[in-house]
Amino acid sequence: MTNPPTITDFETIAWRVFETIPAPFAEHLGDIVLRIEDWPAQEILDYFGMTSPYQLSGLYQGVPVGEKSQWAPPSGEGDHITLYRRPLLAEMAQTGVALESLIRHVVIHEVGHHFGLSDADMHAIEDSVED
Repeated sequence: MTNPPTITDFETIAWRVFETIPAPFAEHLGDIVLRIEDWPAQEILDYFGMTSPYQLSGLYQGVPVGEKSQWAPPSGEGDHITLYRRPLLAEMAQTGVALESLIRHVVIHEVGHHFGLSDADMHAIEDSVED
């Protein structure tokens, strides 16, 4: 039996995904902080009305690119994306999807929020792409 991927393993995979984002978009990602945590905090689950920590695999927190202002004071923690390791490991076990594919999906989804896209926008884009 092998050990589950560590927080460091997750971070390595996520940064590899960041490196594949095309130049026009990547230019706006330089200040994003990437975090890997085992579980989302209860306050975050409460905010989104979630009853289980397994319901959240990633989260973007910050000010989307189109809403930033050079005159506004910087936000407290800056822009960051958090990946939640345990929910992603559970999804991998349940679906059989490779961990790198899951992390790629979540990172790109959260980067979409950084660019101001809603969940509905991203689902529409995903639905329009043929497999």
